[in-house]
Amino acid sequence: MRIKAVLALFLSLAIIIISLSGGTGCANIIPPSGGPRDSLPPQLIKATPPDSSRNISSNRITFTFDEYIELQNVQANLIVSPIPEKFPTVDYRLNTVTVRLRDTLESNTTYSFNFGNSIKDYNEGNILPGFTYVFSTGPTIDSLEFKGNVLLAETGKVDSTLIVMLHKSGDDSAVAKERPRYITKLDRDGDFIFKNMPAGIFYLYALQDQSGSQKYLDTKNLFAFADTPVVISRETAPVTLYAYAETTSTTPAIPQLRPRTGGAGENRLRYQTSLSGDKHDILEKFQFSFEQPLKTFDSSKIKFTTDSTFTEVTGYSWEIDSTLKKIQLNYQWNENTLYHFILEKDFAVDTSDRVLLKNDTLSFRTKARSEYASLRIRFRNLDLTGNPVLQLIVGNEIKKSIPINAEEIYEPLFLPGDYELRLLYDRNKNGKWDPGQFFGKHIQPEIAKPVERRLAVKPGQENEFEIAL
Repeated sequence: MRIKAVLALFLSLAIIIISLSGGTGCANIIPPSGGPRDSLPPQLIKATPPDSSRNISSNRITFTFDEYIELQNVQANLIVSPIPEKFPTVDYRLNTVTVRLRDTLESNTTYSFNFGNSIKDYNEGNILPGFTYVFSTGPTIDSLEFKGNVLLAETGKVDSTLIVMLHKSGDDSAVAKERPRYITKLDRDGDFIFKNMPAGIFYLYALQDQSGSQKYLDTKNLFAFADTPVVISRETAPVTLYAYAETTSTTPAIPQLRPRTGGAGENRLRYQTSLSGDKHDILEKFQFSFEQPLKTFDSSKIKFTTDSTFTEVTGYSWEIDSTLKKIQLNYQWNENTLYHFILEKDFAVDTSDRVLLKNDTLSFRTKARSEYASLRIRFRNLDLTGNPVLQLIVGNEIKKSIPINAEEIYEPLFLPGDYELRLLYDRNKNGKWDPGQFFGKHIQPEIAKPVERRLAVKPGQENEFEIAL
């Protein structure tokens, strides 16, 4: 039996050798596939001093990982709390990251280092998200947390590029002249959290920090503030901030502008109109929009006529806006009607002394009533005390604002379309959103909140909707 087993083993080996050699030639050497792609981020093997150490006085920290790593955008990603006067020096080599603190450590203080998305493995680029290290210069680690979220006051949406700041000083000038004590970032939902916090009183802000200064230096940047100081304890409730840009214009752009050049050549007046194709919406004002501000505008050099007979129209007026770049016509339009503007070449002269190269005629037709719809909306659980205004939006443009004075609104003539909805709480009843003002006044912005419902308004129909809030 033993001889048979040996013979069987010998024959099996012979078959394998012949198989590998292809019978007559050399064996094909097939390299190993290398296995599945590494999808795991680097893992920390050792930290010196160890994470959550106490009574630390060293200004040097080293991290050793289980594979080669590299750092990306450390300056933008790393958040050190409390914020140091000097940003630490961060180096990496092979599988080690070294942090050297350039400030003197404060006594009895918990420090945290959040590396964000800066650490990734060298070969595959797998990111180690939110890697955080904590130590204390005293005998305890602070463990309090403070949460909240930040929304854009004008839209109710989120801008996750904002930072959230905690200051120790309540002076208005602190946000412009001093760096905050703590900062954190927003997640994609606009939520924030401060961890490893001590008990205490802080002043809460959010900021669009384009300069990287962590200071509120430009009122064109988004900013938010809490009305009252935040007392951090185990019972501190979450806070919602509403961000606004104090000096940003909210005037919507003209949709679907139609360019008109007035002829060939560069030295001519350039303007656009609010027509959609060759049609005009009877619910809106007709508008000219010029490339440069106007030096002169002579309404007597525009003939406004109708029909194929070019009969002159009466009962209208022109108005020019404060930028001197837009002219609107005040007129009660007739539906499905042909109109013409006969423009003399110097009806408008811009600040470069440009005029039309020749007289021009602009012809268009207003939309027919059949292209519109009626709209009725009934609200449930709507609080009318906040002066709500319903905003109907396409893209990022407010197409219609309707003040709500009762639990039902009705528009007999409404432009069809697919609308996003917001409710603006119009504090001063001027029909539009107003930003806040911080320095000296502490006026919060008006707040608009998205309505979780879209309206598909169809032409030639009575469109009725019920919205529960």
